[in-house]
Amino acid sequence: MREKLQHKYALSKQGADDMVKAIISATVSNIVLMFPVGMLYFLIKDYMNKEMAGRGLFYLIGSIICLVLIAVTTYIQYNTTFLATYVESGVRRITLAEQLRKIPLSFFGKKDLSDLTSTIMADCARMETASSHWIPELIGSCISTALVALSLFVFDWRMAIAALWVLPISFVIVGCSGNVQKNISRTQMKYKMDCADGIQECLETIRDLKSNNAQDEYLAGLNKKIKAVEKHAIVAELGTAVFVASAQMILKLGIATVALTGGILLAKGSIDVLTFFMFLLLVSRLYDPLQVSLQNLAAIITTDVQCERMNEILLHEVQSGTTEMNNKGYDIEFSNVGFAYDTSEVVLNDVSFVAKQGEVTALIGPSGGGKTTVSRLAARFWDVSKGKITVGGMDISTIDPETLMSLYSIVFQDVTLFNNTILENIRIGKQNATDEEVIAAAKLAHCDEFADKLPDGWNTMIGENGSELSGGERQRISIARAFLKDAPIILLDEATASLDVDNETLIQEALSKLIKNKTVLIIAHRMRTVAKADKIVVLKDGVVAEEGTPEKLDANGGIYHHMVETQMESMEWKL
Repeated sequence: MREKLQHKYALSKQGADDMVKAIISATVSNIVLMFPVGMLYFLIKDYMNKEMAGRGLFYLIGSIICLVLIAVTTYIQYNTTFLATYVESGVRRITLAEQLRKIPLSFFGKKDLSDLTSTIMADCARMETASSHWIPELIGSCISTALVALSLFVFDWRMAIAALWVLPISFVIVGCSGNVQKNISRTQMKYKMDCADGIQECLETIRDLKSNNAQDEYLAGLNKKIKAVEKHAIVAELGTAVFVASAQMILKLGIATVALTGGILLAKGSIDVLTFFMFLLLVSRLYDPLQVSLQNLAAIITTDVQCERMNEILLHEVQSGTTEMNNKGYDIEFSNVGFAYDTSEVVLNDVSFVAKQGEVTALIGPSGGGKTTVSRLAARFWDVSKGKITVGGMDISTIDPETLMSLYSIVFQDVTLFNNTILENIRIGKQNATDEEVIAAAKLAHCDEFADKLPDGWNTMIGENGSELSGGERQRISIARAFLKDAPIILLDEATASLDVDNETLIQEALSKLIKNKTVLIIAHRMRTVAKADKIVVLKDGVVAEEGTPEKLDANGGIYHHMVETQMESMEWKL
């Protein structure tokens, strides 16, 4: 049962155990709430039979015991349901985040940031509500109702049928709405994600929209998405209400059939007044929680969409491996490597080359040739579709990604910074580095040239993703991280693309100190950046088109020679 609950509602093992406890406590609480009805039945029975003498104290103590039991069971139910659910909600979010940390980066290429954020926040919040309000109450109500139903047959089977016939019909009506409600919920989620994507895109591109006077047109489109969410929310509520309201109406018929059947049997003398009264009292108490249960059932059905979205992350294949590395040196070797982001999009095909330690290996070629993909595969951001990549003879696919990452310093073309100080943004390269070590690395990347001019110097907050800095300044912070980490393998993806000529020269001089005796894999479009590389690998259409020294490739008159000539011509172009 625990495994089913885990998979069904994206729970941890402890969360599944806590849900079982919550269901049991809800069941017990519902049964205890029936005790006053039993007390009232026997009180009226004794009163009608004139047997109340000496029993007043008994009923007084009994009432007090009922109140105490209700208070105790309610307290236990609150703890096992609500408090445990809030703990599980935190565990669920942390588990999702941990799983995302282990999933190959190819997964993120298929998902929008707003979609993943919604899964961790909104979907988890909905499942929190389901676990605390809907699921235990529904199952608890069903179990307690079943137990009460069995006891009703002891009193009179005819009255029991009159009271209970509406229950299966009501639940079948709501249960049969499952496919309809799931489809509505999926469509509603699609509209919500489109709206969230639109809002996020608007915030991220507001500068470009304003500079092109396109904000009115864009906001008009965004308004349509918001209206679509609003419209479909009404459709979803109506779709649920049609089934739930119908089921609740049928449930109410049970009171009428109990009254009608009881009246007929009472007139015939088949039952006494006390039994008739007891059934009327009991069904009024029995149907109230079941009306809520029907709403809970409908709500639980719609949570399947949220559970599917979370299980897509939780059940996704993760990258794993040993934490023990046995590499001999740091040569990176690609052996007949093939890679595809999906089955229909082949990016690399039979790529083979060696990036030797102590040398600079440059990856160049036309856009879309697979250069960035090669660098990502070298660091095991993704796993190859075929072939093998080794570092010092060690197959990287057998090494835990986080352990492997200790060998790499990476400077991406797209820099990611945090809303923190310059010092703390650089310290990401080495978490336990002292301020002196951080500043020394920053100076090697020439960060001091702009940091000294800022109000708080190295402790200046740089805004979300470094919004207070220029592109070149942001790139220099990223390069400073690589200096600070000082790993044996360096991957540079257009590391100097955002720098002017003077700063590029300074950074290249600094990089020449960093890369000594290290394996360097550099991606660049500027030919002057790779002119002094020890080896150039030209990638075109996912294959190695050329390979050799700059001098050799230039003399061959191939792709590299053509790229050099083209850039020289572009440098001479004037307005």
